[in-house]
Amino acid sequence: MRHPRTRTTRRRVVGALTAGLLCAAGLAAPAVAAPVQDTIRPALDDGLALTPPMGFNNWNSTHCRAEFNDEMVRGIADIFVEKGLKDAGYQYVNLDDCWALPERDANGKLVPDPVRFPNGIKDVADYVHSKGLKLGIYTSAGTKTCNSAGFPGALGHEYSDAQQFADWGVDYLKYDNCNNQGVDAKLRYTTMRDALKATGRPIVYSICEWGQNNPWEWAADVGHLWRTTGDISDTWGSMLSILKENLPLAPYAGPGHWNDPDMLEVGNGGMTDTEYRSHFSMWSIMSAPLLIGSDLRTASDATFEILGNKEVIAVDQDPLGKQGTVLSSEGGRWVVAKEMRDGSRAVALFNETGSPQRIATSAEAVGLPDADAYTLRDLWQHRSYNTAGTISATVPAHGTVLVRVSADPTWAKHPPAVELGLAGSPLIEAGRTAKLATTVTDLGRTPAKQVSVALSGPEAWTVKATSPTSSGVVPTGRSLRTTWSVTVPPGTPTGSYDLTLKASYRSPTGIRVDSMLPLTMSVVVPPPSGMSELGDLPWLSAANGYGPVERNTSNGESAAGDGHPLTIGGVVYGKGLGVHAESAVEYYTGSACETVTADVGVDDEKGANGTVAFEVWADGSKVASTDVLTNALPAQPLTADVTGAQVVRLVVTDGGDGIDSDHADWAEALLSC
Repeated sequence: MRHPRTRTTRRRVVGALTAGLLCAAGLAAPAVAAPVQDTIRPALDDGLALTPPMGFNNWNSTHCRAEFNDEMVRGIADIFVEKGLKDAGYQYVNLDDCWALPERDANGKLVPDPVRFPNGIKDVADYVHSKGLKLGIYTSAGTKTCNSAGFPGALGHEYSDAQQFADWGVDYLKYDNCNNQGVDAKLRYTTMRDALKATGRPIVYSICEWGQNNPWEWAADVGHLWRTTGDISDTWGSMLSILKENLPLAPYAGPGHWNDPDMLEVGNGGMTDTEYRSHFSMWSIMSAPLLIGSDLRTASDATFEILGNKEVIAVDQDPLGKQGTVLSSEGGRWVVAKEMRDGSRAVALFNETGSPQRIATSAEAVGLPDADAYTLRDLWQHRSYNTAGTISATVPAHGTVLVRVSADPTWAKHPPAVELGLAGSPLIEAGRTAKLATTVTDLGRTPAKQVSVALSGPEAWTVKATSPTSSGVVPTGRSLRTTWSVTVPPGTPTGSYDLTLKASYRSPTGIRVDSMLPLTMSVVVPPPSGMSELGDLPWLSAANGYGPVERNTSNGESAAGDGHPLTIGGVVYGKGLGVHAESAVEYYTGSACETVTADVGVDDEKGANGTVAFEVWADGSKVASTDVLTNALPAQPLTADVTGAQVVRLVVTDGGDGIDSDHADWAEALLSC
C-alpha cells in the first residue's frame, strides 16, 4: 500500500547490521556476527508460513480504481489455475485498500463496498477457496487506512475486525501503518496478533510498518512476515535500493518469520524483462514473499514465464528457510549464496551496472565440500553442466545468472560448463571500427570438443573474425580466443544495438550444447569541446530511484516533467540534473574530457527528510565523493578529475539509511573537454 509520505520510509539498521550501509555503498557486506542470532525471538509456533507466502496483491496494478472489484478478484483466481501459477505454488489472492466503505455500520462493523463487492467478502472468499486458493485482506494499525479517502483502520477495533475477517474466511492479513496516532508499534501489532489468534482461524499475519521500528528485531513471535523497507515502485533504482536494504537482514529470516522487501513489480512495464528476471531471482534467493503485483489479466507470456519458473521458485520455497547472504559486491558485481536443505547452494551472480560484467566465485567460497567436480544447474536455461569448481559468467547489464550447485557424484553425465566472455569497449562512434575479443572458456572437469563461436550484429554492420573461430578441443581451464573487427556505417543514429555471441560445442559423450550471450554496443557521439552543461548533453543510461531523471529541473514525483526549479538551501539554479537516490547517470566522454564540476545537495522540494551522498566515477574508479548531505545543508561544491575516461558516471546513494524523500540535485553540472 502506498503510504502518504510518497517515498519509501527510512529505516535504521543498528548493531551488527551496519553491514547494510556497506551494501548501500556497493561494497562487500561481511557476515553478520553470531551474537545477532541471540537477539532473534522465537517464531510463532502455529505452523503457518513455513515457507515464504506466494500469491497476488492488486495494489501495484490497480490502486483504488473501479476495476478493483469482485469480478477482478475472481478472475485472478481463475488465472492462477489456468496459467499454472497455482501449480507453481502461488496460493493467496489478496485484496488491498479500498475494499470497504468509508464508515463503519451502527454496530462498529466494517462494511464491504457494495459496488465493488455486491455479495460481500465471504462470497469472494468462498469462490477463491473453491479453486483451492486462499484469500487475503488489508487494513491498517491506525484509525484510518493509507488511502487518502481514509477507510476505517483497525486501531481500537482489533478483536471485532479480526473476528469479521475470520467469519468471512480470510486466510491472510496485511496490516499497514498509517494514522497510527503515535501508539507504540509493538503494542499495535501485538494486539492484532492476539486478536487473530483469538478467532481460532489460521491467518497469515503480514506486518507492514515499512521497517520503521526494526521489526526484524522483535516481530518473529508477532507476525509471519514484516516489511523491511518502504514501498517499491516499478523502476530499476527503486528495486535496487530495496534489494540493498533487505540483503543484510538474512540472519533474521526463517520458517514462519520472513523479511519482506515488498511486492513483485514483474510485468508492470517499468523495467525490462532482463531486469524483471533479476528482480525475481534476487527476491527468491532472499527467501522473500513472492506476491505478484502486476495485472495478470493483461500479462505477457514473458511475464508468466518469469513468474512461473518453478526452479527459481524452489530456491525461494526451500524448506530449510535460509535467506541468501552476500559474499561480495565489489563494483556492482554481486555474489549472493543460499544454503539449501539438500546441501546444494543457490548462487546469484547479479550485475547492477549498465554494462556486461564478469562475475565469479567458487564452490568452496559458497560453502560446498571439496570434490573432484560439481553439478551446476542454470535455473533460467534449465540445463545442467559439470564444473571443476569455478562458478562464473559474463552477466549482461542489470542481469542475473542464477544457478544451483551441488557436490553431485553423477557430475560426469553432464557436459562441461562453458563461459562466454567479451573484451573491448562496447562504445563506438558511427563510421568507426572497433576491435573486440571473445573467449569461450571451459569451466568443467571434462574437455569441450568441436568448439565454434560466432558474433553477429545489426544487418548493416560489418562483423569479421580476425582469428580462428573454432577448435577441435578446449581443455579444462583453457579458452578459445577470437578477435573481431566491428564496423558501424556512417550516419548510424546514436543508441544501443544488439550483438549476439554464440558458441557450440560437444561433451566427451557427444552431447551438443549451444550457448548464447546477448550483448549491446552503443553508438555514441563525442562530447563538444569546451564547457558543456550536463543537463543538456545526451546520456548513455540513466537509472533513478523514483520517477525519471529530470533535465534542468528537480526530480518532482513519479511522472516525467513534473519537477520544479532546482533549489538547494533556498538558492535556485537554472541548469543541472534532478534525481532521486539510488541514481546513476552515465555519459560518454571519449577520453577527451578533464573535469566535472557541480553544486550538489538535497532539493528543497521535499522538506527535511532527505539524506544522500554524491559520487563521480571515471571508467569504474570513484574519483570524487561527498559526505552524507541533508536538507539542512547548503549546496556543496564537487569537482572531479576525469582525465582520459571514456565513460563518466554520476551516482547518488541513499546515505545508508534507505530512500525517503532523497531528492538530489546536480546543480550547474559542467563537463570540461
